[in-house]
Amino acid sequence: MNIDMLIDGILDSYERYGFVNRNEEENFPNRQNVVSILSDLQSLIFPGFRSPEDIAPINIRYVTGQKVNNIIARLTREIQKALIYTLEKTTGSSQHVAESHCFNLAEKTSFALIEHIPEIRRLLQLDIIAGYRGDPAARSPEEVLLSYPGLEAILVYRIAHFLHSNGVPIIPRIMSEHVHGKTGIDIHPGATIGESFFIDHGTGVVIGETCIIGNNVKLYQGVTLGALSVQKDLQDKKRHPTIEDDVTIYANATILGGQTVIGRGSTIGGNTWITKSVEAESVITQR
Repeated sequence: MNIDMLIDGILDSYERYGFVNRNEEENFPNRQNVVSILSDLQSLIFPGFRSPEDIAPINIRYVTGQKVNNIIARLTREIQKALIYTLEKTTGSSQHVAESHCFNLAEKTSFALIEHIPEIRRLLQLDIIAGYRGDPAARSPEEVLLSYPGLEAILVYRIAHFLHSNGVPIIPRIMSEHVHGKTGIDIHPGATIGESFFIDHGTGVVIGETCIIGNNVKLYQGVTLGALSVQKDLQDKKRHPTIEDDVTIYANATILGGQTVIGRGSTIGGNTWITKSVEAESVITQR
C-alpha cells in the first residue's frame, strides 16, 4: 500500500463521517481561533498579568484600542460561523441568507461583550478578594490572580457565560472546555454564578449547566453539582442544584438534582452525597 492509497482512505472517511471543517469558507468555528481570542480577552481584562506588555500610561489607550479592534473583528467572524452553522442545521436556511442575517448579530454581540468588560472586571475583583480572604495560604490578591486555577476557570466562565446568555452557540463550550483541560475545573457556561465566588484547589470540580449559585459561595476540590439523570429528553429542564448565598462545600461532596436546594449559610462536609434539599444554616456531614 502506497502513500496515495493511505491519503485516499483518509479523504474517503471525511466524506463518509463528516465533522470536518475543511476551510475557512465552511461555517464552523475554529477552536484554535477561539482559544486565541480568549487569550486576548484575558489580556484585555487583566493587562500586563497574562502576557508581557508595555502598559505605560502614555500608551495604554493605544494598546487597549488595538486589542479591542482585533478582538471584535476576529470574534465577530467566529460567532458568525457558529450562528450560520446552527441556523442551517435547525432551519435549513441557505448560506447566503444565513450570512446576511448572522453578521450583524455577531458584530452586535462582540461589541456587547466588550461593553460588558468593566462589569466582568468588577465581578472578578470580588472573586479575587474572596479567594484571598478565603485561603490562609494566599499572601496577596495578585497571587490569587496569577496562580490560582480556580480564578482562571471563573474568569473564563464569566466570559463564556455572557456569550452563552446572548445566544452564541458552540463558542462558549469551546472556551469552557479549553480551561477545563488546563485547570481540571468544569464549569458549564450556562450555569448562573453570583458574586464573590471562590474555588480552592479546584481539581475535579464540576458545575452543571442549570446550576444556580448565589453570592459568597466557596467550593473545594472534587465537588460535583450535577444531575440525577442524564436522559436526553431532560435537556431543557433544570437538572442541577441551587446553592444559596454564603454556603461552603468541602472536598468531594456530591450534590445532585434540579430540585435540590442548599439553604443559605449551610456547610456541606467532605465526601457527602446529597439528593434532597437542605435547610438554611445546616451542617451536613457523613454519617
